[in-house]
Amino acid sequence: MRALTVLAIAVAAALPAAALAQQQKSPTVAGAVATEPGKGKAVAVVEANATVTALDKATREVTLKMPSGHLEKVQAGEEVRNFDQIKVGDTLKIKYIESLALELKKGGKEVVGRKETGALDRSQPGQKPGGVVRREVTVVANVVAVDEAKMKVSVKNDKGEVYDFNLKDPAQVKLVKVGDQVQATYTEGLAVSMEPAHEAPKAHDAKPAAPAKKK
Repeated sequence: MRALTVLAIAVAAALPAAALAQQQKSPTVAGAVATEPGKGKAVAVVEANATVTALDKATREVTLKMPSGHLEKVQAGEEVRNFDQIKVGDTLKIKYIESLALELKKGGKEVVGRKETGALDRSQPGQKPGGVVRREVTVVANVVAVDEAKMKVSVKNDKGEVYDFNLKDPAQVKLVKVGDQVQATYTEGLAVSMEPAHEAPKAHDAKPAAPAKKK
């Protein structure tokens, strides 16, 4: 499974979430794994922030500074709505979610194949650039071999390709039989939002200096 790589819904959506995690010294990463008989699911969440340090409106190029200090230049295509709302100092907030769910289908009655769906929600005109991208891929494959000693299950997809799954729970392996099916559902989502830069206080807002005392 690959990370999102074509996500120019906002200024830096062309950056894969995996690359963002590598560029930061301490990215915010969280994850969880849950299992039950014949089922298993793993979820990972990566959050990252970047600051706009430069803009080239002629070429629509945006320079982002990562927390590590690394500078990344990205091209904001025409599909990036509200590009003119971006200012130097704005903060780009990115949240990437990835999950994989496996489910055992007894009896082999499902249609073997692959199905993919996706959705794109962009910010409204006049707002700061942002949006949410969702993608889901579901694959059903036939179980063609089970090796309990090696804790391995082999499945074949609709193209005749065979893949091996190494399981860690002996109880899960015992549930799988040749002729069963495995359904794998991979989901990924990316939420991008742009927060305006904090403006420095204006001169007339500053408190007047206290008058000097006469000696």
